[in-house]
Amino acid sequence: MFIISLTYKVELEEVDKHLDAHIAYLKDAYANGNFIASGRKVPRTGGIIFSKVKNRDQLETILKKDPFNQAGIAKYDITEFIPGMVADGFETLKEV
Repeated sequence: MFIISLTYKVELEEVDKHLDAHIAYLKDAYANGNFIASGRKVPRTGGIIFSKVKNRDQLETILKKDPFNQAGIAKYDITEFIPGMVADGFETLKEV
């Protein structure tokens, strides 16, 4: 599993210009099974995405298509981890 932490490199007014395209990108990534959760950071300095794609190369290819990435709006920090324990109802997050 991967945690992607986006940090905005520009003011929010510039981020907002690309927000509709970013949301469309996220919806497509969910439809393709690439992302399992996402949302804004509080305060709004970026966002977080959870992904269960097979490997980092695949993830980096997917992230290159993000309009935020293409416009140079956000920095992407990727952390890979293996969930060893999960709460009831989240068993699908564990690797088999």
